[in-house]
Amino acid sequence: MATAYRPKVVIVGTGLVGATFGYALLASGLTPEIILIDVNRARAEGEAMDLNHAMPFHRPINIRTGDYPDCAGAAVVVIAAGAAQKPGETRLQLAQRNAEVFRQIVPQVARHAPDTILLIATNPVDPLTYLAWRLSGFPPQRVIGAGTILDTARLRYLLGARYDVDPRSVHAYIVGEHGDSEVALWSSAAIAGMSLQDFCRLTGHTCTEEEEREIFAQVRDAAYHIIELKGATYYAIASGLERIVESILRDQNTVLSVSGLLKDCYGVSNLCLSLPMVINREGISRVLCVPMSQAEQERFRASAQVVRSVVDGLEVPEVAY
Repeated sequence: MATAYRPKVVIVGTGLVGATFGYALLASGLTPEIILIDVNRARAEGEAMDLNHAMPFHRPINIRTGDYPDCAGAAVVVIAAGAAQKPGETRLQLAQRNAEVFRQIVPQVARHAPDTILLIATNPVDPLTYLAWRLSGFPPQRVIGAGTILDTARLRYLLGARYDVDPRSVHAYIVGEHGDSEVALWSSAAIAGMSLQDFCRLTGHTCTEEEEREIFAQVRDAAYHIIELKGATYYAIASGLERIVESILRDQNTVLSVSGLLKDCYGVSNLCLSLPMVINREGISRVLCVPMSQAEQERFRASAQVVRSVVDGLEVPEVAY
């Protein structure tokens, strides 16, 4: 692999997710420069001050506020700006509100940083990743959505807790929409190179369909419960964003479940959805249309239809690709 390099990272949107990601990035030591951009400049300045005061506990880097011209030369621009979903608001309504935000942000980023990689964190992330690609005019491999990286982490955490193993030793994926229609790939879930069924037989655990349904429900509904308890989720998604950026900046070729443009995966094309994808300095190096059971394929296509219905409700510009 290529040697590591340390170019700057820009964060657009310094709410809870953007600011927490900024801290994770500071602690990681991945970059020598973090630029914070927010329509509320005072908020961005406050976050920059707070992050700078943490610097003596980590390592010296340059953290400051900026504007879109400061995106020039950035390796990655992370977009975490946008509104949260209101009670009773549909995903299409939320998408339409945040699409307006993206129409202000993405063209300016693309103008000043034509060679950057866009990393989208704003929800609903799959339609907005697609919109960001179309607005930017970038090659699709340079527009990445956080997608189901967090859902996959939740699944691995719960499986690790259930079977008493380090979640980093669990290989299992959530694919499709980052949302209620997401799909757990139980057919390929594995621990120590064994299917869950073989692992359970070896260790004396049980692996039933009912247990799978219970674990999946906990994954799918986790955000709702966290929001009910504390108002928002931000630590885990910030860690996921930091992991994606690490794979980009260090050219690691890491397989991560992120959202990107699909071309004929189980009949799904011209849509951004999550699958395991190889991430490196070029962005999305490969999209892995992984084996799925027949039932998983059907759920995956149904999930695509959910995202398609939202995208169809947005005014998406044409691109020559």
